[in-house]
Parts: sequence; structure tokens; C-alpha cells
Amino acid sequence: MIDKVAVITGASSGIGRAAALHFAEKGAKVIAVGRNERELGTLRDEAHGKSGSIKISLTDILETGQVDRLINETAESYGQIDVLVNAAGIIKNGSIENTTLDDWDKMMNINLRTVFYMMQKCSPHLEKTMGNIVNVSSVTGLRAFPGVLAYCVSKAAIDQLTRCSALELAPKGVRVNAVNPGVIVTNLHKRGGMAETDYESFLEKSRTTHPLGRVGTPEEVAELIYFLASDSASWITGVTYEIDGGRAQTCAR
Repeated sequence: MIDKVAVITGASSGIGRAAALHFAEKGAKVIAVGRNERELGTLRDEAHGKSGSIKISLTDILETGQVDRLINETAESYGQIDVLVNAAGIIKNGSIENTTLDDWDKMMNINLRTVFYMMQKCSPHLEKTMGNIVNVSSVTGLRAFPGVLAYCVSKAAIDQLTRCSALELAPKGVRVNAVNPGVIVTNLHKRGGMAETDYESFLEKSRTTHPLGRVGTPEEVAELIYFLASDSASWITGVTYEIDGGRAQTCAR
């Protein structure tokens, strides 16, 4: 992916951060989008010496004006956009009985609305390069899990957004795919309010709920994202690709 331009959201941590580093290793010019300036700066420093490059963009993707600026500045600076990776997201606990409207709206706005708008604004540029989009969904988009209702709904919506837009953009040569990770060791759950001790217990239990007997790493998901964005996947579009240690194949337990 030498000299390809990739916009990656959620690059401050977790899967987005791992994807930004992996794309830079492969020679891409990465625009790493996030809200944590310190973490983005650390990411940029870590990319020094790689065949590609990382330019950080301190952007709140909830603000449409900031997204417009991000896309316009990227197109003007680089002359193209080849790949969009939507990795930003949050999680909060809650059932049909106790999920607040505020939590519901936050989940839908960050996990779904921002993805839609990023895709919409990038599509004209991706059409020019016959580029592609990779959305970070979840195993919860494919299977039902109790206690994280709004998160599950937001990820199921991402999967359908991926499939519908893949059909709409295919005639223009733009591919759209998604990855559906199982439990990955990131800060997602802790940022969503899970205590450190509870998180450790959650990871230990996840060894039994994932048939391969362990949780995943951000780097493993980044490898799949890169594959789907690369020319090696040039005949793949509209897929929601499980990377979950077999979790989606199991019954509730």
C-alpha cells in the first residue's frame, strides 16, 4: 500500500491505533484521527522509521464541521483518499429496561452516525481512486448479547450500513467491508465504566466463551483490516468478517 492515503478514526487507542501503525508499516500515508492529543502524538512518534507516515488530526468526529475540515484538508494536502477505516466507538452497559435515552443517543451518535457521515463525505474521493472502506463492527452485530443492548443495535446497524453501501458504491468501483471482532484487549470496556478488577475477570471468563480459548489483540484485527483494504481483497465487498476466536459460532453461555 505504498503511498496510498488512509484516514483512520479512533486512532488514539485500541484497534484504530494498531491499524494506523500497521498501515504505516506497509507504506501508507495515514491520517490518524482522534481526540486524545497526547496519545496521537505518541502514535506519531512510534511510526518514525516506518516506510509510511502518520499525520495526526485532532478531530471530534461528532462535529460535522470538523469532519468536513478533516476530509477537505486531507484531499487538498494529499490529492487523494484511498482508504477509510472507521474504528472509533464506545460501549455502555444497559438493558431494554434501564438503558437511558442519553446513553442510547451517545451510542448511536458515536458508533453509527459518525460512521455514516465519514463514509458519505469520503465517498466522492474514494470514487476517484477506486478506494475502499473498512468499518469496525463487532461480534455483537451478528449475535445477541444481554446487558449491552444499545451497543449491539449500533453494531448490527453498522453491518447493514456496510452491506447497503457496498451495493450502492460497487458500480463506482468502491468496496465496503466490515470486521466483527470478539473480545479484544483494549480500553473500550474500561472507558465504558468497567472497573479494572471486573475487566480482568471479564477477560478470564472470555477464555471460556471463545472456542479458541483466548481473547484477541488489536494487532490481529489490524491485520484483517489491512487485508480487506488491500488489493489482495479486490474482489471482496459487502462482507462482515468475523475475527472472534469462534465466538459467533457458539450458543449463549
